[in-house]
Amino acid sequence: MPRQKTHRVSNGHANGLHSTAPVVERAYLVAVQRKGQRDGLDAKDSLDELALLAHTAGAEVVGRAVQSLNSPHPATYIGKGKVEDVIAERQACDYTMVIFDDELSPSQQRNLEKALGVKVLDRTALIIDIFARRAQTKEARLQVELAQSQYLLPRLAGQWSHLERLEGRIGTRGPGETQLETDRRLVRDRITLLRRQIDEVRQQRSLYRRRRARQGVPVAALVGYTNAGKSTLMRALSGADVFTEDLLFATLDPVTRRIPLPSGSHALLTDTVGFIQKLPTQLVAAFHATLEELADADLLVHVADITHPNAGEQFDTVQKTLSELGLGDKPQIIAFNKVDLVAPGDGAAPPSLKGIESQLGREHPEAVLISAARKWGLDALKQRIEAFIVPAREPVPI
Repeated sequence: MPRQKTHRVSNGHANGLHSTAPVVERAYLVAVQRKGQRDGLDAKDSLDELALLAHTAGAEVVGRAVQSLNSPHPATYIGKGKVEDVIAERQACDYTMVIFDDELSPSQQRNLEKALGVKVLDRTALIIDIFARRAQTKEARLQVELAQSQYLLPRLAGQWSHLERLEGRIGTRGPGETQLETDRRLVRDRITLLRRQIDEVRQQRSLYRRRRARQGVPVAALVGYTNAGKSTLMRALSGADVFTEDLLFATLDPVTRRIPLPSGSHALLTDTVGFIQKLPTQLVAAFHATLEELADADLLVHVADITHPNAGEQFDTVQKTLSELGLGDKPQIIAFNKVDLVAPGDGAAPPSLKGIESQLGREHPEAVLISAARKWGLDALKQRIEAFIVPAREPVPI
């Protein structure tokens, strides 16, 4: 995972003192455009997103390349000629690492590192690295470490490739485990321990949810693409001091706050981790305890950034992810966020829903237009939330 390194740089003073200066990793991005692909982002837009991920991880993007193929090359992801092009680009770009836009197989990663002579990462490793940087609580750190361990396990062979030439030599024969087998066993044992600890977290969360259910307080959960403005909306609705930042995956841990409703009653609102295209399966599995908050919510509020050039694709990614999690039939309100940035004229009033639907190329008559930053449309959103969840929690005489 990309880390900032430090080295000593001479300041030219006679006293010979040196100052430390951060060395930012210089990343070269590579993607494959699948011929005939119709769903999801095209390779150019996907690389734009990968560049944002690299920036969030602390790297500087110095170049990029796209190759059109029917499918990625089984040995090197890109073709032999494109590999040679990327090697040639190193002299011009002086990159220190190459990041590929899809998850690489262990053999692809080994072959590419051998050919390119620099560190090779894929989108999955980059996203896991960002999650590791963002993890603050014990629960988040456990979940990230589990994802890291699951990602590392099939790649351990490459860590010990320098020992392959010693096989069968004096000092390497005999009973017992090889270093690779020992490492695999240790990683498997660690995965087992992490799963057990996360199961304990899951049981605690289940107890909290049952307690909330007994108290009869309805629960709504915010979902959406990463950086769509969910945490800003949580802050605006609840008045709570929730961390917000204009970076991908600013929120990892679910945060639940009480919000007032128009009738004078209250509901609980939960902010959860954002989604992204090509979300690593290791992270989905590791964060299952967190995502269970969505399953037990009475209502999902899908926050969509309508200013993003790929707003439609992002919207579809979230809906697809919810379906994969078994939440496709959960009651849902759509909140089109950041309308203040596309308001006509001097921005004195938000645009119409019809105009937004035209921009997205689809109709969403049930959607609410909001600006979490400017607090536009929040009363209408609260009314819509209350209309969905309060009737389901009406007291029934027995």
